Order: sequence, then C-alpha cells, then structure tokens
Amino acid sequence: MTTAPWTPALLPSLSGRRIVITGGNAGLGYWAAEFLARRGATIVLAARNEQRATSAIASILSRAPRGDVSWLKLDVADLGSVEEAAGQLAGSRIDVLIANAGVTSASPRSFTRDGFELMFGTNVLGHFALIARLMPTLVDTPGSRVITLGSISHEFNELDLDDLMSERDYSSFRTYSRSKLAAMLIAFELDRRLRRAKLPVSSLAAHPGFALDELSAARPGISNGKPANLLVRTALRSFAHGKDAGALPVVRAAADPVARGGEYWGPDGWRQLKGSPIVVRARNRSRDIRTASELWSAAEQLTGTTLDV
Repeated sequence: MTTAPWTPALLPSLSGRRIVITGGNAGLGYWAAEFLARRGATIVLAARNEQRATSAIASILSRAPRGDVSWLKLDVADLGSVEEAAGQLAGSRIDVLIANAGVTSASPRSFTRDGFELMFGTNVLGHFALIARLMPTLVDTPGSRVITLGSISHEFNELDLDDLMSERDYSSFRTYSRSKLAAMLIAFELDRRLRRAKLPVSSLAAHPGFALDELSAARPGISNGKPANLLVRTALRSFAHGKDAGALPVVRAAADPVARGGEYWGPDGWRQLKGSPIVVRARNRSRDIRTASELWSAAEQLTGTTLDV
C-alpha cells in the first residue's frame, strides 16, 4: 500500500500562532508563508525589500483572504538591522522563527555591511544574532520553535574554523556549503542546550532538496513557473522539484505536531533531492559537539551577541 504524499492540509489549524519568516518575500520563504497562512497562522515577512514584500503579501492574501500577513524590514546581512528588527519583534509572542533568508552564491568574494564574508555573514552570523536577541521572547512563548534552513550541500565540505571568512582560496560553492554546515551545527547545538536547560523551545533544521523556481507553481510577481521548454521541464523533474514542494520540509518542521527538536527534515526521495517531507539523516559532521561549541563561541565574538539559554 502506497502512502499518500504529505500536504499542508494535514496540519491542524494554526490560528493564533505567530510565525516570523526571514526572507519570506520570495522562494522557499514565500511558499512556507503561503502554506502556513492558509492554515490560519499570523505571518511576519521579515525581509529587506518593501515592494517585494508587498507583492508577496498580496499573493498570499489572494489565497488566504482571511490571513494576517505583515512586513517587517530586516536585512540579515546588517547586524544593525537585525538589532532594530528584533526590538520590534520582541513585543509580541513568536511561536516559530524560520531562519530562511540567505545568499546562495557570490562571485567575486563579497562582504556584509559589517565586513563579514557575505554568505557566512548572512546565512550564519545574521541569523545567530537574530535568534540570540529573540531568545527571551521565544522562551516566553511555550512550545516555540526555531527552524534553520539547511542544505544537502553540507555533505560536500568540512568546516574550517580557522578560515570562517573564506580568506584562503575562495570558492563560491565551497563557501556556501560551509555556511550551511555551520548553520546546521548551530541549530543542533541550540537544541542540545535548550534541552539541557529544560526550556520550552525546540530547534530544528530542514532542507528543500533540489528545488527550482522553474518547477514551481506560478505566482505572478513571485514565481512564473515557466522553464525554457517542455523538454527542459521534463528533464529537470527527474531529479528536482519546485520551490513549493521544497518548502514542505520547512513547513512540517515548523508546524507539524509530530516534529521534535533536533530533527532534520527533508525530501524522502533519492539522495534527498525531491519527494515528500520526512525526518532525514544529516551527515555526522553537522552534529559534532566540539566543532559546534567552538563555532558558537566564534559567532558570539563576531556578532557581539550572547545566545544564552
């Protein structure tokens, strides 16, 4: 007997739950926002661009007309922006924080406003500082969750604690891979510390598999869902899926009652490239306690914030 694919319609009502999604105006963040809003969640799109966020909100509300979706200015690549946004978010409960915003490539080597290498500074340090500043609010919201966007790319490179800024022999993909590994190391370490402290917050990671805009459902102004031609579309579907499908592991990790802290959610297909969202295995390097502890200390020093649980 074949099990039917999981869909967000299987989630319970999320009415009364407030979910903050960084970079929620496009890509995986947009789809997670739409799916969660359709289940009744109050959504905060924490993103840089107001115009794009406004378009995303209009698209979401056209499919969840009773939804409550708002925009908050946040640039995760700017620690000043992170501090300001966290100050505004801290005024209300946060049931789920989805650390989604990120940079997937940069050539040549680029930098954040604070002088960090762009991908590590955005994908790791910006979210670390945001989580640190919002931790009191998360603790005050029993049952809250932090969802970190991982990637299958974490399998391909080891983290170099002596070269977090990729100053030696820079490679865009290697730096991205390391940034995602670092984000997952912090996510799993955060859950270990939360459980030791017996705090009512869970930390999980999720990844989308190989998710492409070209295979996504059409959303005017967000995703056109139109690849070059039918042949290309057919070829891509053999090993990839759309970002709407890629967002489902994030959605389950964020809102499914069966999800638990420390889990890693992803597609159930071959090499986790596509498929229905389930708990999957992460490489051992992402759960290395010693590396995570050293990385945590480095992140606190670099960002000037203390993530105290």
